[in-house]
Amino acid sequence: MRDMLGREEVISVEKAKELILKHLLPKTLPEKNLKIEECYGLIVSRDIFSPEDLPEFSKSTVDGFAVSASDTFGATEGMPAYINVIHEVLMGQEPHFELSKGHAAKILTGGMLPKGADAVVMLEHTQQVDKGIIEVVKPVAPGENVIQAGEDVKRGDLILKKGHKIRPQDVGVLAGLGIIDVWVYERPKVSIISTGDEIVPPDRHVKLGQVRDINSYNLASLIIDAGANPVRKGIFNDEFEVIRDVVERSLKDSDMVLISGGSSVGARDVTASVIDDLGKPGVLFHGVSLKPGKPTIGGIVNNIPVFGLPGHPAAVSVCFEVFVRPVLRILSGFCENRFRIEKRIIKAKIAKNISSSPGREEHIGVYLEEREGEIWAVPLLGKSSLITTLIKADGTAVIPLRKLGVEKGEIVEVRLF
Repeated sequence: MRDMLGREEVISVEKAKELILKHLLPKTLPEKNLKIEECYGLIVSRDIFSPEDLPEFSKSTVDGFAVSASDTFGATEGMPAYINVIHEVLMGQEPHFELSKGHAAKILTGGMLPKGADAVVMLEHTQQVDKGIIEVVKPVAPGENVIQAGEDVKRGDLILKKGHKIRPQDVGVLAGLGIIDVWVYERPKVSIISTGDEIVPPDRHVKLGQVRDINSYNLASLIIDAGANPVRKGIFNDEFEVIRDVVERSLKDSDMVLISGGSSVGARDVTASVIDDLGKPGVLFHGVSLKPGKPTIGGIVNNIPVFGLPGHPAAVSVCFEVFVRPVLRILSGFCENRFRIEKRIIKAKIAKNISSSPGREEHIGVYLEEREGEIWAVPLLGKSSLITTLIKADGTAVIPLRKLGVEKGEIVEVRLF
């Protein structure tokens, strides 16, 4: 069934995503071996196992005295245990002595436990009697204030799984284990094609009827944020052969192609025709129950995702988060971790009544305020072509498909930019 403009009826956001993921076939992703200082934000392409125990030796977690715990049993402030201090553990060195019963060694945090010691008494729980004797006023149990050898990581333990996105703390752990080279997936390459006879570069003086290119710059930054590499192909006229040629060339050296503009129905809008002409399965949907972003096109050409995005900047940002970012996760080799994904989503109270048309998922630009300890989402109402809403917004409040709107004070889901 077609609508009044001759398009197929729109489909739900979930159905549209399902169609893309269903037709996107698994493929071998290119990988490379990099130094750990170059790996932040990249995806691990092979499981990483520990080559050694961490720590490699038992060490103190406090400043104090290494002792045999049994020498402190029953110690109190009124009846302390007296222990001879005959050695000192030097930092960064292996102690070449063994403690005998009734003896202790001075030790600092991180120092290696000497033979004969199985615990460390905190400095605060001792009193100096004279140069070589201390009073212990609180007993310690075996293993107290000590990290045992291999307690943190054991040789052969799985450290990072294939598909894990490398965080700063991951780089630190790899360094601590002496792992300085890591196999990671290469970042996906995404071509950005701007279309429209009215679009001009940002450094060009605009004439009446023209607008500067916003979308390709916005998309490039969104792509980088998603862990991929953008390639801005330029601005092209709304002509079938012109668009077809640049898309065909982009398909040869890209993992995804984004076409900004040319997704709505009009005499010069050719995006859908180009996608269908270049390969199978072609266009999978054209029109989604989403505001802003209804005219979005999604397709696959020879296993490369191609999206035709609306020309309005706010719609571009919404469509990227809804459709493009999830597909980029797959293309980058990222294994879904819903808790890390949901980190970009928060709950907030809507600051005013918002009406919504039934049958579509609506995304309203909002900025966030804290009021008496609660987070409120203040709507930035305006047409999707208004670019100032992008600057002021912290994210979009989502009104689900079948809701007629939300009332002031109602809890909404906010997807952060």
